Amino acid sequence: MGYKKILVPINGTKVDEEVIGLACRLAKISKAEIYAAYVIELERSLPLDAEVASEVEKGEKALDMAEKIARSYNYGVETDLLQARDVGPALLDEALERKVDLIIIGLSYKTRFGEFSLGSTVPYLLKNAPCRVMIYREPRPSS
Repeated sequence: MGYKKILVPINGTKVDEEVIGLACRLAKISKAEIYAAYVIELERSLPLDAEVASEVEKGEKALDMAEKIARSYNYGVETDLLQARDVGPALLDEALERKVDLIIIGLSYKTRFGEFSLGSTVPYLLKNAPCRVMIYREPRPSS
């Protein structure tokens, strides 16, 4: 499987480090380009171009970390800070615009109402992405 363009959505959690590392290892095989994207999800009450300084800072920190990890693999990553109403559609637009052939998304182990939950972004990408989607879920916490 030779991938040429890989999109890695990140969100500032510890699973990001593992996902960027995985993307670098896969990208080296076929000399693929890696794009890391952080999406700031804006409340509907705010205009799309509103700058929420705390969220911008968090996003830039996560993207800097992605670049640092990629450098540790002797690989480069292009980063992008996006703002949108919903993360899923923003990532889909990014994937379409960049013509990626793989999305690798990290997933923290989360529960909702006592049950494991994929959230809303992963199912959206699985349903709508025109390319392969790889989910990398962190281990279930031990009880």
